[in-house]
Amino acid sequence: MKAIVSLCLGLQLAVFSAHAAVPTVQTAAPAATAAVPAAQEKTLDEIARMATIMIDGDVCHRIVTPRALAHMLHPDPRDEWQAGDNYDVNDQAFIQTKKTLIRLAMIAPYPVDVNLWMPVPTTQDIQVVIRNKYNLTQFWNGDLQQALPAPMQQVLKTGNRVTVTDKPGMISVLAPVRNSLGEIIGLVEVASSATPPEHDER
Repeated sequence: MKAIVSLCLGLQLAVFSAHAAVPTVQTAAPAATAAVPAAQEKTLDEIARMATIMIDGDVCHRIVTPRALAHMLHPDPRDEWQAGDNYDVNDQAFIQTKKTLIRLAMIAPYPVDVNLWMPVPTTQDIQVVIRNKYNLTQFWNGDLQQALPAPMQQVLKTGNRVTVTDKPGMISVLAPVRNSLGEIIGLVEVASSATPPEHDER
C-alpha cells in the first residue's frame, strides 16, 4: 500500500513539475529592471516555479464561500459595502493554503510575499484571495475585486510564468495555480522589493 501511495505521489509531482517547467516571460520596464538584482529575480522565479507544484488548486477553489461569492456577483445598489461586509472564507482551505504560501516565501533570505489571486467567476475581474506578511504586491488596488491586469491574463491563458517590474524597485513573478486535472484556476504573485518593506504584520 505504501508503495502504491508513493508511486501515485511521484506521478502527481511529475505532472506538476512538467507544468512548472514552462519558460518565464519578461514584461519589465528597462528602468525598473535595473533596480532589481539578477540574483533576486532568479530566486523569486524559482519560488514561483515551486508554488505551481505545491499549491493545490482544488483546495484554493474552496477558499471563498458560495455565500461570499454570491454577494460579490450580485451587489446591492443600496449598500456599496455589502460584498465586503459579507465576505468570508472556508477556514480549513484558507489556512492550509496560507501556510504553504508562507513557507514558500521563507525560501528567500529577504522579505518576500507569495499572494494568491483567483478570477471572479462569470466576470473579467480578479481578486487577491490571500495576501501575506509584508503587503508586497504590484497589483492590489485595495478593492475586493478588480479588473484583470494584462500580465495576469497572460499567465491564466498561457500557463507561462511572467516577471513584472513595472514599479521601480519592485519585482513580481506570476505563476499559474492548477487543479488536479491540470487546469489553471488561479495564480500566485511572488513579490519582493529592492529595499526593506515598510509594512510587517508580525
